[in-house]
Formats: sequence, C-alpha cells, structure tokens
Amino acid sequence: MNPACPKCSAQSTVKNGFLYGKQRFKCRPCGYQFTRLTPRGRPASEKMLAVLLYLHGLSLNAIARLLHLSTPAVLKWVRKFAQDSYQKPEPTNAVVIELDEMWHFLKKKQTKSGSGRLIVAIPVSSLTGNVAVVIEPRSDA
Repeated sequence: MNPACPKCSAQSTVKNGFLYGKQRFKCRPCGYQFTRLTPRGRPASEKMLAVLLYLHGLSLNAIARLLHLSTPAVLKWVRKFAQDSYQKPEPTNAVVIELDEMWHFLKKKQTKSGSGRLIVAIPVSSLTGNVAVVIEPRSDA
C-alpha cells in the first residue's frame, strides 16, 4: 500500500520512479511528488525539553551540547515558545540614565533637598517585574 500524500492527505498515490536511490511517489488528486515518508525536524517533545531546561536556568550552549543540537536551533525554539505563550509588554514611560550620567549628576550636586538623598526607582511593571533602587551614599558619615 502506498503512503498518504503529505500535502493533501489523499490515499491515492502511485509510484513515480526513483530519486537518489529512493522511491518517489506522486499524488493523483493534487499532483504533488514526494520521497520523504517521515516528518522533518525534531520531535515536539525534544523542543519542549529544551525550552523547559532553558526556563530552569540552563544556558543555550549547555542545552545545545546536552541535546546534540546547534545553539541557534535552541534559541529559535525558545523565541517561538515565548512568542506563542506571552504577550509583548506595553512600553512604559521610563527615563533611562546611563551610568556615566548618574555619576556626573551625583558628583556635581552639592545642595541637598528633601531627605538629602537621591533615590531612583524603576516601576514594578518593568519588563522583568523587578524593582531596582539606586540610592546616593551618605557623604556626612
């Protein structure tokens, strides 16, 4: 019995010669010719194992070595999982200050106001969900 067509799933396929030593089949309804009888790529279980290992903290290189894959393949699976599973967060109106700018600001500011300390906080709804606080060290100690 001939295999089903991978394109239209019709059962009416006929043998259509050989290609590189492999039997070629042709689908009568759609005319599609094929030699491969097994699906391409890695099984879904292996892809999910790679994503699960990544979520548990393993690096992409470690996963690639462990599963005998290329690092870009693992990265592609992780990105696809993230794209399918999570929505892209809305951009926030955050002010980004480079470290050099912060240093100049702290060194030049001589007059203190309020509590006398500079506090910079990133909101909780940031990309990672973490909060970072930068506090100017006391110079009167």
